[in-house]
Amino acid sequence: MKTIETGIPGLLIIEPNVHGDSRGFFMETWNADRYEGAGLPAKFVQSNLSRSGAGVIRGLHYQYPEPQAKLISVLEGRVFDVAVDIRPDSPTFRQWVGVELSAENHRQFFVPEGFAHGFCVLGESALLSYLCTAVYRAEYDAVVAWDDPDIAVRWPLKNGRLSQKDAAAPRLRDISDDALPGMQP
Repeated sequence: MKTIETGIPGLLIIEPNVHGDSRGFFMETWNADRYEGAGLPAKFVQSNLSRSGAGVIRGLHYQYPEPQAKLISVLEGRVFDVAVDIRPDSPTFRQWVGVELSAENHRQFFVPEGFAHGFCVLGESALLSYLCTAVYRAEYDAVVAWDDPDIAVRWPLKNGRLSQKDAAAPRLRDISDDALPGMQP
């Protein structure tokens, strides 16, 4: 397994070892000992699947006051996956990292607590798997505008298919610091 540091501490790209031959392949998508040794939390409490069609943009989502860390993988298709540091007390506040995840490259993206997460589909459809460190709570669900000019994510799509919630999302500057996560001690 190869761990790739991004420009933001804690935000990691994982390249699992893939063992393949003419019959197909095998890879570990999670191994508590190995991933904990790479700095990821050993405890995930929820597993999710998300399927999205062509042109869909989801995000930028976060949960507060019970933030979630996520380990994201693409099982089918391709996405441009994005994490934004939304911790007002962080030296990397408003900075983002984007990475292409696909069924072909087998990459995983670890998004720690304190980050908003989103993605756009780069093909006909995509099936994503998320492992989460906290249970989803609808009352803590929150969103930042995917196209917030203060964050300036360079999305490969200019316009996409959005949910009503995502289309109406506020800019980060319009969200009170009290409604955003802080840095973990």
